[in-house]
Amino acid sequence: MTHRSALTYTAMNNKRFGIIALSIAGLVGLGYIAYQANRAPSAAPAVAAPGGAGKPGAGGPPAGFPTAVEVAAVKAVDFADEVTAVGTLKSNESVVLRPETAGRVAGIGFRDGTMVAKGALLVTLDAAIQEAELAQAQANLSLAKSTFQRNQELLGKKFISQQALDGSAATLGVQEAAVQLAEAKLARTRIKAPFSGVVGLRNVSVGDFVKEGADLINIEDIASLRVDFRLPETTLGRLAKGQQIEVNSDAVPGRPFKAVLDALDPQIDPNGRSVAARARLDNAGGALRPGMFVRVRLVFGQRQGALMVPEQAIVPGAQPAVFVVADGKATLKKVKLGSRRTGEVEVSEGLSAGQLVVTAGQMKLREGANVRPVGAGAPAQPAAMAGTGMAAMQGAGGMSGMAGMDGMAGMVAGK
Repeated sequence: MTHRSALTYTAMNNKRFGIIALSIAGLVGLGYIAYQANRAPSAAPAVAAPGGAGKPGAGGPPAGFPTAVEVAAVKAVDFADEVTAVGTLKSNESVVLRPETAGRVAGIGFRDGTMVAKGALLVTLDAAIQEAELAQAQANLSLAKSTFQRNQELLGKKFISQQALDGSAATLGVQEAAVQLAEAKLARTRIKAPFSGVVGLRNVSVGDFVKEGADLINIEDIASLRVDFRLPETTLGRLAKGQQIEVNSDAVPGRPFKAVLDALDPQIDPNGRSVAARARLDNAGGALRPGMFVRVRLVFGQRQGALMVPEQAIVPGAQPAVFVVADGKATLKKVKLGSRRTGEVEVSEGLSAGQLVVTAGQMKLREGANVRPVGAGAPAQPAAMAGTGMAAMQGAGGMSGMAGMDGMAGMVAGK
């Protein structure tokens, strides 16, 4: 082989290897393109900043491909316009009886947990000293009365002066006051029920020495109860005395109780922005007791045809908004919200019944973005139409790959 032939042969070999390398590189590039085209749109979601729904997400699908989002239809429903709260039951009247004077317990006139009438004698303290003081005061009063009467007769006969009669009248008044004081001291040793109610569990026994102000027994009027609860300040304009309230307790499941709104606190709580309310509840049967936890439900009226959407459809921002899906595109619409229910919120302005709103995937959307509804709320589509987009992407990637392989095979065979 001549020197020129050797050079020619070497150049042909280098050219052949270069063509093969370029073909392999082309196949790798086409395979990467096909891989990217067949990736799920939600493989790398990007979270947009709040209020930036109109800007494209950094991690969304390639331009031209629809974003998979979950949707739900706007529903027109009828429901009760109501507000709920938690509350606590309190006795209509409640007091802990305490002695106003120290002494030894001489008698107990009730049984624990029983009903007592107003004025019933509950606890008696030893009153020997008070009774003796009262007897002394009564004796002095009797003597003062006799002296005053005698002086009146003597003054009529001009035997004494008017001044002497006035002195006896003053003494009579002092003795009358002494009797009243002794009676008041004696009354303090007899502790009576201030109102009709149920007594609690006593803390003393006969013979105990109790100090002034010591707890003896509590008495509760539970024939009617007070329901104390708080409501948001936004409901203040809709509250009025006499409104009907439904009260439910876990202690009596399945049995709602009726109460009447009785009073509102004139001051709003500056911490929770709520108003304290109190209702009255008839408890003649004694099913409820003070201190119970209850749920309060206040119905303002019935709402007809209210538009409801899932809470997760609301896009946060300065003004609430939702993404509406129509003709495969997402449009951001500002809305005005109303009442809330479990997992749902009323839209009073901005939407109409039957529209599709995005409930998941809003953070990767922009105004006018192409979307593909998925999930339970997506409208039904024929199987052929549902697979059109994926088939086109797979076909484009597959055809490109096949064309690349065929081209490389042809070049290698030609050489």
